[in-house]
Amino acid sequence: MSNALVVRGGWDGHAPVEATGLFVPFLREAGFDVLVSDTLDVYADAGTMARTDLVVQCWTMGEITVEQLAGLTAAVRAGTGFAGWHGGIADAFRSSSDYLHLVGGQFATHPSRPAAEWVPDAPENNYLRHRVEIVPERAGHPIVAGLSSFELETEQYWVLTDEYNDVLATTTHPARPDQPWRRPVTCPAVWTREWGEGRVFVATPGHQPDILRDPNVRTIVERGLLWAAR
Repeated sequence: MSNALVVRGGWDGHAPVEATGLFVPFLREAGFDVLVSDTLDVYADAGTMARTDLVVQCWTMGEITVEQLAGLTAAVRAGTGFAGWHGGIADAFRSSSDYLHLVGGQFATHPSRPAAEWVPDAPENNYLRHRVEIVPERAGHPIVAGLSSFELETEQYWVLTDEYNDVLATTTHPARPDQPWRRPVTCPAVWTREWGEGRVFVATPGHQPDILRDPNVRTIVERGLLWAAR
């Protein structure tokens, strides 16, 4: 039996308990023995990390210690998969450059609606209708095979990234007169990254559990978890 470690916590706005709870039954049905941790200290437990075939992280923002990060990165380099979605992986531990190097993409912003469309104090002010485009050259990858491009109305992540990623899907931020950028900007929305003997999987959709329940998003995440596992 394979071993999966689900690490959840950080900012409550991304509903880490409910969000990870959507995938724990899937992992068990796929043959994983699942350990759930509400602390990052598990990363510094060498024995646990050595037995772990897949880490699923949902921990937005926060800080990671040198010892915790060393345990995580050593495990991934040795073959443990590392996977997650949205801010739980792409907006974690902003002050750690080594963590950002491992993940391959860092949240920069999610552009809001034009101010004229705002509703006071509504989280929906940050939701935009946007398209997630499957990269044609990567359409045969097992994470996105058979899927078509699709639309979501949720936070559209703008991420800072590098060319080492294998980008499977993108999203494009249009140029808008109310924003400072002057041409459309295309960002990765789904990518993988090989790190030592390990695999990294990231999907930027997933702000709330309802988005993770979207059939396209859920399929991508479930496939990504299995792809990343040792």
